[in-house]
Amino acid sequence: MTAHQDISNDAIAQMHATLAAQKQAFLQKPNASLEVRIDRLKRLRSVLVDNKQEFCEAISEDFSGRSVHETMFGELLTVVSHIDLTIKHLGSWMKDEPRSMGLLQQPASGWVQYQPLGVVGIISPWNYPMVLSIGPMISALAAGNHIMLKPSSNVPKYTELLANSLKKVFAESLIHVVQGSGELSKQFSKMPFDQITFTGSSRVGKQIMRDAAENLTPVLLELGGKSPAIIHPSYPVEEAAVRLVFSKYWNAGQTCVAPDYIMVPKGQSKLFAKAFEKRIIHSYPNLLNNPDYTSMISSAQKQNVLGIIEDARANGATVEEVNPANERLDDSQKIAPHIVYDTEEDMRICQEEIFGPVLLIKEYETIDQALEYVAARPRPLAFYYFDNNDARAEYVAQNSISGHFGINQSLTHVTQDDLPFGGVGNSGTGKYHGFEGFRTMSNARSIMKHGRIFPMRTISPPFNKAHALILKTLVR
Repeated sequence: MTAHQDISNDAIAQMHATLAAQKQAFLQKPNASLEVRIDRLKRLRSVLVDNKQEFCEAISEDFSGRSVHETMFGELLTVVSHIDLTIKHLGSWMKDEPRSMGLLQQPASGWVQYQPLGVVGIISPWNYPMVLSIGPMISALAAGNHIMLKPSSNVPKYTELLANSLKKVFAESLIHVVQGSGELSKQFSKMPFDQITFTGSSRVGKQIMRDAAENLTPVLLELGGKSPAIIHPSYPVEEAAVRLVFSKYWNAGQTCVAPDYIMVPKGQSKLFAKAFEKRIIHSYPNLLNNPDYTSMISSAQKQNVLGIIEDARANGATVEEVNPANERLDDSQKIAPHIVYDTEEDMRICQEEIFGPVLLIKEYETIDQALEYVAARPRPLAFYYFDNNDARAEYVAQNSISGHFGINQSLTHVTQDDLPFGGVGNSGTGKYHGFEGFRTMSNARSIMKHGRIFPMRTISPPFNKAHALILKTLVR
């Protein structure tokens, strides 16, 4: 056995020991009070705010150049607002919910009580390391759970900073951050958590579900896929460009809810491409040393996106690179924005989630045809429709299925803490954020109470004509 294997085995053993300690700590105090939960959330908030500059620098270093403003607006501000909303409403979320009891059971009372699950395992990705690790953590803490977090090994600086910062204010029996990669990551989802939350690709999500099934561990999956945007012929081209360039090129397209492809009226691909190019140049007049334009997370990710572009070009698609200052980006991890149209369905760009600064434009003849195209593919995490006519927007909403439906909006719903976030079908299962997150990470336990009178005595054997009369009265 090599020294590396020894380290790996030791780390796995330590991970299991930590889970056992967390489960024991939870059993000692299985139902944290409102005051305790709010205190935990406030301490988490302080960790993030007090170290905000360090977190931004760590994430930027992991990305080899990530916009500090993107991290501040898109991550820090988002999670802080989520914490604030949770603190504000947690008392009402925790209250028992009275339910009505059937006539045959009277006199009786019943209610739903939300109780913690236990220890929640969170597996977070690299593209939004703070939002997608802290977001589920907020819901888990609000629900009274203990937490083991396994961030992506692609963001080691962020992970180390987070682990060290949390250790200063939380016992590891409450929150523990697992650092490492390889076999450690593979073993994490196989542990007997009381729930696992995973954010990442559909391919890995399937493996997480297989691993969790061995322990019958419930799984919350937030996956990706190809999220469409449909632009109605009446919607202003320039305004569409402003809104879609923002959402597509934020974080250099490395966003699970970014519009993956845009559907425009037939014959208008070039017109839309020109508008998008103009807006890209306005937002990013240069790329190489522009702190506002984010790099790919790794060389492997860059090569994958470049491979998608080259496959489209080699197979006859129209590919336009938008490089305003004509800079050479070969030695960096950045990719210039690209606009691609005139594609065929067997191209990689039409089959795979792009996850980079590449805009795919497709054409449609009628809205119904566009809806049929979307419906024939796996259900998306988000579906965006651009149209100022409310009736048409409602028609599109009612004739489509997605995790989120945006009207003249894309991407920004993730920052709204009172909207549930999650996918459907191939794009995920389960929701979190706000009350939905609290409920998802709680056990909705039903409670029913009979008083001194036992109503079921009236229908106990031996059965007679009186029972037949009761049935005849109640079952009509």
